[in-house]
Amino acid sequence: MNIVYRLIIFSFILALHACSLSKDTQKKEIKLLQKGIIKEDTSYVYWLPYAEGSTHRVVQGYYSSYSHKNRAALDFKMKPGTNIYAARDGVVIRMTEENDRGGLKKSNRKFANLMIIQHNDGSRAGYWHLQKNGVLVDVGDTVKTGQLIGLSGNTGFTAFPHLHFIAWRSGGSGWRPMATRFLTSGGIKYLRPMRRYKSVH
Repeated sequence: MNIVYRLIIFSFILALHACSLSKDTQKKEIKLLQKGIIKEDTSYVYWLPYAEGSTHRVVQGYYSSYSHKNRAALDFKMKPGTNIYAARDGVVIRMTEENDRGGLKKSNRKFANLMIIQHNDGSRAGYWHLQKNGVLVDVGDTVKTGQLIGLSGNTGFTAFPHLHFIAWRSGGSGWRPMATRFLTSGGIKYLRPMRRYKSVH
C-alpha cells in the first residue's frame, strides 16, 4: 500500500471520527464559554428576544436532557401574548401562525407557530411556539434588531407557554445549531438554564 493511499485512508478515518464527536465537542465548548473559561470570542452578540427592561427565566438550555438533547437551543418561560422582538437584523424567510394546538403529545410538533429569520452572514434564528395569529411580520420583510415581530404562545410540542429560540449556521454537513452570546443587564453572556436575564439595549 503506497504512502498516498495510506494518507487518504487515514484522513477519511479522522473525518469520520471528527463527525462522530462534533456534538460532544460542541457541548464541551458551550460549557466552557458559559463559565467564562474560554475568553477569546468574537461571535455576534444577540439581543434578548423580549422587551427592554423585562426579565425572563431560561427554563431549558443548550443540549438539555428533556427536549434539547440534540439542539443548541433555549427556552424562555413567558406568558402567552408576550411581545417578541428580533434578536438580530435579518429577513423573514418562513412563518406559520394558523395553529392553536399545543401540548405534550409529540404529534403536536406540526402545530407549532413559528418564524425563521435569515441574517446577513447566512445564519438563521428561529422563534417557536408563537400564539395563533401571533406573527407580526411577513415572509420577505426586513427586520431590525429590537423590532416587534411576534407574540409568544403555547403551540406545538410544549409543556407550558414559552419561547423556543434557536440559531443555526450552515456547515459542510448542513445546518448546525449554535450557541449565541446575548447582551444582558449583567454583560455579554452565554445563557444558562434556570437563570433569569434582564434585557438591555
